[in-house]
Amino acid sequence: MVASGRVSEATVARLPQYLQCAVDAATKGDSTISSDALAELVGVNPATLRRDLASLGITGTRGVGYDTKYLVFEIGRSLGLNQEWPVVIVGVGNLGRALANYAGLGDRGFPVRALLDIAPHVVGTTVSGIVVERLEDAPAVVARERLAVAVLATPPEAAQDAADRLVDAGITSVLNVTATSVQAAEPVEVRRVDLATV
Repeated sequence: MVASGRVSEATVARLPQYLQCAVDAATKGDSTISSDALAELVGVNPATLRRDLASLGITGTRGVGYDTKYLVFEIGRSLGLNQEWPVVIVGVGNLGRALANYAGLGDRGFPVRALLDIAPHVVGTTVSGIVVERLEDAPAVVARERLAVAVLATPPEAAQDAADRLVDAGITSVLNVTATSVQAAEPVEVRRVDLATV
């Protein structure tokens, strides 16, 4: 992610627009895009655009512009889009198992690295090549796998307790796919996902 202090908030706010325009240009087959053209698409002056990109270490070639694929990669990297965010799934019932076996998570940059449960008959089993560990061992698992994101797939009545344990273990983002709402204090982000609408 973009280092705070090194890049202004205004620049960070414009990066997604720069990225979208660079993606569009690359998709059309344009190998380069001039600062004038990119600035016009985004609605800023060319000097601002060049300054914004220079703050990320991105420079163009005079008379040629910016390499569109390089722009996509570098801006995406600055926004954290090229980074993998390893995931722990908590609750390894039918839903948790289905999610663990779903390759789409990894394809979208969220590879499943750990599975946690409280049921003795589930702990120690292997799902999609990953051994299910005890929820009470969450602090060690989160530290070992360097996890920041958890997918909550527990029964509804266990969801809040599991979320509390995850946050205590160092998780900063919870994706809640249970049938109930859970709460977490700032700065932890909790997102509820209704799988029926996905």
